[in-house]
Amino acid sequence: MAAAKSSLSLAKLPVAAKVGVGAAIVFLTAIAYFIIFYSDVSSAIRSARSQETGLRQRLADARKAEYAYHQDLAELTDRQQRQREFNKILPESTEYPAFLSAVQGVANVSGVDLQAWSPVEESMQQFYAKVPMKLKIVGKFHQIAKFFYGIGQLDRIINIEDISMKDPKFDGDEVTVKVECMATAFRSLGGKTTGTPAAPGAPAGSGAPAAPAPPASGGK
Repeated sequence: MAAAKSSLSLAKLPVAAKVGVGAAIVFLTAIAYFIIFYSDVSSAIRSARSQETGLRQRLADARKAEYAYHQDLAELTDRQQRQREFNKILPESTEYPAFLSAVQGVANVSGVDLQAWSPVEESMQQFYAKVPMKLKIVGKFHQIAKFFYGIGQLDRIINIEDISMKDPKFDGDEVTVKVECMATAFRSLGGKTTGTPAAPGAPAGSGAPAAPAPPASGGK
């Protein structure tokens, strides 16, 4: 009965009133939808955007850290390479076997005969130590010059000092001479002697032939 009366009442309303009633119903429905659904969805969207911003920031920080790591790794690798190159020039230890091997290698290439060698006691300086070794070599003038030049081209710093030439002998159109000299290498302080100084060859002045040079042990 009440529903029928309500329908009759609405039917009697003018068109404008009916439109207003319909608009009110739609408006109330929209408000209810906004309150019930949209506010929750909007809150979830804001939360997701906030999380996205945080994740993007963390990703940017991670990329920065990765870049810094690769920079540090490259710098470390470069320093290690430079240290290896420096150790070839100025090793931390005496390295008698490598020293002698380098000299013997140059002697073989230049054609001189390394007859004898004798390590001399190290001379300590302020920042480095001198590692002298007396040499006796025999060869022609151009071979001797080639030997001295080859020594100067080695990675390790080796100076040739106190050069003495004697007993020249003619070999056809060329002259063969005996040369006594001091080959002086260097090492940085803080290292230690490696190898036995007296063992590498015959004492200088003995005239005994030199033993075969040992293989290089990590440096020239």
